Amino acid sequence: MAAVEMNGSIVLAADAPAALADFYAGLLGVEPQQGLSATHWRVPWPPGGWLEIYAPSSSRPQPRRQGRLALCLQRAAAGADPMAELHDWLESATRTGASVLEPPRQESFGVEAWLGDPEGNRLLLLVQR
Repeated sequence: MAAVEMNGSIVLAADAPAALADFYAGLLGVEPQQGLSATHWRVPWPPGGWLEIYAPSSSRPQPRRQGRLALCLQRAAAGADPMAELHDWLESATRTGASVLEPPRQESFGVEAWLGDPEGNRLLLLVQR
């Protein structure tokens, strides 16, 4: 059997796909791209693949639910104060529509803060040591 090339992506339903794509593109420092339709957007996701954001079909709605799955954006600390870096990143996220679910805290692996994105999806910002 021949090997099949595979790619991965994360799929996120949204009420306002373009706005949510702008939010994540801003946090990642990338440009969002129009997807397969006017209600589908793609954001390059590190280290590869895509964050696919789309408006669900009206015939198959995707209600908002709280769950255990969350997106995580992480980066290595660039300086001596990872907490200051996280606070700067957190400020950028809240300025563009995120809400703080759990404030920044020190963990053994770095510093983290739990957020809700502009549509209420869970998001973890992590600055590793």
